[in-house]
Amino acid sequence: MKILIASDLHYRLKQFDWLASQANHCDAIIIAGDMLDISSSMDLSVQIVVMKKYLRKISETTPLLVCSGNHDGNEKNDADEYIAPWLQEARDQQVHVDGDNVFFGSTLITIFPWWDGDVTKMEVSEQFRHASQLEFDKWIWIYHAPPDNSPTSWVGKRFIGDSELNEWIKQYQPDIVVTGHIHESPFKTDGSWADKMGKTWVFNAGSHIGDIPAHIILDLEAMNAEWYSLAGSDSRQLA
Repeated sequence: MKILIASDLHYRLKQFDWLASQANHCDAIIIAGDMLDISSSMDLSVQIVVMKKYLRKISETTPLLVCSGNHDGNEKNDADEYIAPWLQEARDQQVHVDGDNVFFGSTLITIFPWWDGDVTKMEVSEQFRHASQLEFDKWIWIYHAPPDNSPTSWVGKRFIGDSELNEWIKQYQPDIVVTGHIHESPFKTDGSWADKMGKTWVFNAGSHIGDIPAHIILDLEAMNAEWYSLAGSDSRQLA
């Protein structure tokens, strides 16, 4: 099974066009958050309409798995924390979103939302607990922010990662965690697109401008990951 991974496309429509063009060359596509761009002059409501069309277009060819990122929240819950209900509306048979557990054979992929405070963090924690009770051979997480103290969260002078994720990785020991959020990590000295924490591989493809996004090809049969970007390419043997 080959999975194409990207993140932090931030409403770069040519990059979404490229993903759609690659859909028939892979068994699934993962977008690890931040499809929208809150800094854009384009209203979020307009961005959401366009994004739903792109998600539907890509999923017509291959399964699409998408988590929300910090740019994707378009409403607030009762605790005044940002959430992304528009992404729930995009869910269908081939579009899998926040909260979903998706099986590809004996491999489980769990998709986690961006959490913005104590209430949404507790919901994510409960999702970890529930998913861990399912039966699987390999467990892959889609989680927007990379872990702290990892080259996947290095910005050049310090780490900007999610320390809660470090604890969840230590507790549940998944096989692979697919992240994003920190655009520059793969391009900085001492940063990287890949890291291994215990038995867990962590990936962050990074983000850059251009028609083709930084991306990773994850081959679960060969247990190999290949990274491609404007800065070049790299690979890791996972077995």
